[in-house]
Amino acid sequence: MSVRPYSMAPCEILELLEAGYQKLADSDSKSLLKKHLTKPIFDKLKTKVTPSYCSTLLDCIQSGLCNLDSNVGIYAPDPEAYQTFAEIFDPIINDYHKGFGKGAKHPASCFGYGADFPDLDPEQKFILSTRVRCGRSIQDFPFNPCLSEDDYRKLECMITNVLSTLCNEHAGKYYPLVGMEKDVQQKLIDKHYLFKEGDRFLQAANASRFWPTGRGIFINRARTFLVWVNEEDHIRIISMERGGDLGRVYERMIIGLESLAHSLKFSSDSRLGNLTFCPTNLGTTIRASVHIKLPHLGKDRAKLEEMAKKHNLQVRGTSGEHTEAKDGVYDISNSRRMGLTEYQAVGEMHKGISALIEAECKECCKK
Repeated sequence: MSVRPYSMAPCEILELLEAGYQKLADSDSKSLLKKHLTKPIFDKLKTKVTPSYCSTLLDCIQSGLCNLDSNVGIYAPDPEAYQTFAEIFDPIINDYHKGFGKGAKHPASCFGYGADFPDLDPEQKFILSTRVRCGRSIQDFPFNPCLSEDDYRKLECMITNVLSTLCNEHAGKYYPLVGMEKDVQQKLIDKHYLFKEGDRFLQAANASRFWPTGRGIFINRARTFLVWVNEEDHIRIISMERGGDLGRVYERMIIGLESLAHSLKFSSDSRLGNLTFCPTNLGTTIRASVHIKLPHLGKDRAKLEEMAKKHNLQVRGTSGEHTEAKDGVYDISNSRRMGLTEYQAVGEMHKGISALIEAECKECCKK
């Protein structure tokens, strides 16, 4: 592992922090970073570094300092950052996850059974596709900003060796980004299978170093089970298919995750649950989403988002965060990932999407 040999943030880092903090303080940013990074907290944390990887406060907040339009504005460069910089992470986690305070403890995993969640749209009038994903980090490795080029290769080798053992429905092939032809890569991106380089929020957080070394995608034969390697987290496990059968999609993800967990040790914390690069994905790390047509509710985006918020749902554009809705198709997912089990998170999403479909039908009947 590559580490930086200092016990406190050096002068050049402090100068960048001071200038960046002043810029943030003077801005009209609505980010959670701006909201919670008070001057006393900033002054207390600015010289600290994490014990094993020497990550600084700048490593945590540089994306939010560069992108004042961030919603959150902070990432964890390594697993220890959540402890070393707890005085800024904790209030942001509490705010984003709607009530996960210092005394809160994430519950033990409980996946339940996918069969408990019936098809949300059996007639396929509204839901184009359903996806359930989770993130995992490999124990004893830092996150993107602290990974060396060799670390990326080691992680890729560890992960792909295990992926090659998957069988039955989950069996497939790994495609490394290194050497992948541009037209093949673009086709996979266009079909929403593959991640792409260029996200300015991740780049500002130093999450795109040594690209494309160590990155790639595993795809099963039916193209319903994917694993992203070394994108935002070490692993992103994704189950997806056309239509609204959330239960079947969720069950496929559970089986894939449990198969990988037999051979790979994941980073976790007794209080925060599964540890990830972004604090919005801590805890269960579960994001269950649908691409859904809501032509009537979608005419008033603010109203749609308000209704979704009541059910702890998040509304995004067709291609995800920071994108627009194309042809009235929204990406809607659960927003809570901490303080509840995986089963509860998916159940909350199932109930919320059902409510939105019911509301859309009522709006349609008014016309």
